[in-house]
Amino acid sequence: MNNKPLEEIRDGQSIELLKELHILTRDGKINQDSRRKLKQVYHLYNFIEPLLKELQESGADMNLVDHGAGKSYLGFIIYDLFYKSLKVKGHVYGIETREALIQKSIDLQKKLDFKNMSFLNISVADSTFSKQVPEKIDIVTALHACDTATDDAIHFAITKKAKHIVLVPCCQAEIATVLRKNKAQQLANPITEIWRHPIHTREFGSHLTNVLRCLQLESYGYQVTVTELVGLEHSMKNELIVATKKEGPRKRAADRLKMILDEVGLSELENRFSTNLNS
Repeated sequence: MNNKPLEEIRDGQSIELLKELHILTRDGKINQDSRRKLKQVYHLYNFIEPLLKELQESGADMNLVDHGAGKSYLGFIIYDLFYKSLKVKGHVYGIETREALIQKSIDLQKKLDFKNMSFLNISVADSTFSKQVPEKIDIVTALHACDTATDDAIHFAITKKAKHIVLVPCCQAEIATVLRKNKAQQLANPITEIWRHPIHTREFGSHLTNVLRCLQLESYGYQVTVTELVGLEHSMKNELIVATKKEGPRKRAADRLKMILDEVGLSELENRFSTNLNS
């Protein structure tokens, strides 16, 4: 094991929390696997912290929902570094379908006395209409949320009129599956050469998924920035999408999204990437 001292830990971070999350060993050391995970979460926090400060200055309620929370590394570290010092406003919700992980998070929350946190054992889709979640959410995060959870998180954020959305997408196989299924019907179109080979179907499908997600967000008036989270040596699922609500619906983005779906034979997924311009 390659251990490193605590100089990598951010100022103000609870050492007890990092030990409970098994990022640090009981004697306060950090191993290589934990270093990679911590680097990802800290780097993501660097994008989230300015958004939280902006919300704080505006007097917003500062409700944050973390979808596909897993062991809630992100939610706990955000709370520890930012929300813990807030006197009144601010609540962090972790959404996760695995009951055992939710229970562990609840136990850890109680142990650390992190008062303004809630962990809900429901799906992302169900959380959109759950009475356990406030009607207005200010910031939505999803770090490698599996299956269709990233798209459900986008729908959740739009429905809850979130000011900020921070996503590290995962599980982009759905579009590749539909491209593969409809390939024979599209062969007359030369553009299908882009995904004719199986490896290209997978890679193009993954890329296209995130392109459509960005257009969907833009159609609802979000300003979207796409960048990489950390170097590829740390994670292959490396794309970071940050969206901030700036204006009303944008018809141009909605039109372009529909044109792409029609052009590549994905019209059946129009509901998945809905652009209701009355929202």
